[in-house]
Amino acid sequence: MGFEVLLKGNNALRLLGGLGVAMYISMISVVISITLGIILGMLMTLKNPVINAVSRVYLEIVRIMPQMVLLFIVYFGATKILGLNLSAEVSAVIVFSFWGTAEMSDLVRGALTGIPAIQYESSMALGMNRLQTYIHVIIPQIVRRLIPLSINLITRMIKTTSLVMMIGIVEVLKVGQQIIEANRKSSPNAAFGIFATIFILYFLACYPISCLSKYLEKKWEN
Repeated sequence: MGFEVLLKGNNALRLLGGLGVAMYISMISVVISITLGIILGMLMTLKNPVINAVSRVYLEIVRIMPQMVLLFIVYFGATKILGLNLSAEVSAVIVFSFWGTAEMSDLVRGALTGIPAIQYESSMALGMNRLQTYIHVIIPQIVRRLIPLSINLITRMIKTTSLVMMIGIVEVLKVGQQIIEANRKSSPNAAFGIFATIFILYFLACYPISCLSKYLEKKWEN
């Protein structure tokens, strides 16, 4: 069934190394996305017309534009038009952070606007300023809402990194293709074994994260 190619040479280790590349890119992108997303999400609740207009355009671009197109624009376009010498890895992090920040900011905005106005008013009545209100009243509530959603963003980011093979990054799918091509004659069914193994690797990487998200969601609903 094609699984025998995993026993040839260091093919299994190469697949694990490719998964490591995907995880590395996704984890960096997630950290940047969560940090910038929280800041942007809080700014979006200020009801500033300029901020609202810019953020609306930004969110629409992310929703409409496929990540693959963004990858091509950043990696090939920035290099030729702007004269920037961006590596494929840096381009991938920029694109996934651009996408993830939009996703996270929308989650933060939704969590903040879901807080009843009376809680802000009660905090002010107790003598708290806006910063103290956020630190002691608002943030502890939105953290419970955001952590499960943030964890879901991590799993989506890991899966979406499979697109980076299109700009030459040797991640797990690219490694799989290389192994299949190298064993096309000796193992005609290599494609099934390799892609089944890649499926298992992604499952093992994402399923525990997904379970953690569901666990936290149920725990904090009570």
